Amino acid sequence: LIRSINDPEHPLTLEELNVVEQVRVKAISVCFQQVNDAESTVAVEFTPTIPHCSMATLIGLSIKVKLIRSLPERFKVDVHITPGTHASEHAVNKQLADKERVAAALENSHLLEVVNQCLSARS
Repeated sequence: LIRSINDPEHPLTLEELNVVEQVRVKAISVCFQQVNDAESTVAVEFTPTIPHCSMATLIGLSIKVKLIRSLPERFKVDVHITPGTHASEHAVNKQLADKERVAAALENSHLLEVVNQCLSARS
């Protein structure tokens, strides 16, 4: 579902840039390399292209929105940066985990437009 998300700064997908990899999609409560359907949880770690990537929060938000829109409502979606790969890892993860911040971000029409561009198919 997330491999085809477009990078906001490059004409490549997150998979092509190795920002997302299948091995980084995990169950939250158990260390399987898959979605935990029984517990309705999915966790995704993503690795920004550089340690000071200014688009890390936007990329994480795009991944989260794609999963929320694609999966049944029963799923709890956790999106976070791969540990040790970004200078502001804690701050970005905190923003992505905060439901109110995510909701507020998606109420911003400009930001929502950018997220939708990341989620749209390239022509």
